[in-house]
Amino acid sequence: MIPAVLKKQLSSALQDGFVLKRAVFQPCLELYPMSEWNTMMEKINKLNRFKKKNNDFIRRFTAGVKIVEVDSTGRLLIPKDLISFSGISKQVVLASAVNILEIWDKDKYEQAIDDAASDFADLAEEVMGQEDEEYGVS
Repeated sequence: MIPAVLKKQLSSALQDGFVLKRAVFQPCLELYPMSEWNTMMEKINKLNRFKKKNNDFIRRFTAGVKIVEVDSTGRLLIPKDLISFSGISKQVVLASAVNILEIWDKDKYEQAIDDAASDFADLAEEVMGQEDEEYGVS
């Protein structure tokens, strides 16, 4: 069940539908609004499929992709193969990941957050700390 507040935020995307897929780096699912999925596919379609690594990436990235819709009561049906991949049992966490939503088993989500907590300061500095260099500021 999509929470009412989130459903309201997604109202413009509800009529177009969504793509649900396995995440690349974590044991969770990614829910793409169709417009975001189309943008991603434009990038992927530019890859040279005559390079084996590109072809392998495309196959793995799109494995298990499902087009899904939120029904009139705000429910999203997750196919069994994707439930199995993500290990979703009873409680679910919907986590915003900028332009997509991640769907997690609650226990796995909390474990992933706990595991990353000690490394987050270093990760933040590495990922976001480079910004000054791009603008010529030290």
